[in-house]
Amino acid sequence: MSFVQDNWWLFVIAVVSGLGILWPSVAKKMSGIPQMGVAEAVTLINRREPLVLDVRAQGEFAAGHIAGARLIPVGELKTRLAEIEKFKDKPVLVTCATGNRSFNAAKILKEAGFKEVSNLQGGLGAWQQAGMPVEK
Repeated sequence: MSFVQDNWWLFVIAVVSGLGILWPSVAKKMSGIPQMGVAEAVTLINRREPLVLDVRAQGEFAAGHIAGARLIPVGELKTRLAEIEKFKDKPVLVTCATGNRSFNAAKILKEAGFKEVSNLQGGLGAWQQAGMPVEK
């Protein structure tokens, strides 16, 4: 205990660092946007035929994407919502390279009234790591 008292600033740095590492995961869980793993995503695709929305840049999409995915880069999503309006009441699986841009895109969709929006946890990287196919 005397170590902590003598080096309280180290303890504070450790706590702040730990919170900084954990905060993104906690924020995603509290957002109300479901984080879907690859196995769950495959089941969703096979059973419910969702809109698979890829929000990466054109070059990333051209290098490889989930079969049947539709490309709308996250920076263009708000202005192109009318293109996917018919999916408001259907499942939408949003993906990017790592799951971060797609999380932000999923929030945009939720705010726009899309009811069944999920984020592919780990993005296309997790998809490929699981051995799932991509098309070019």
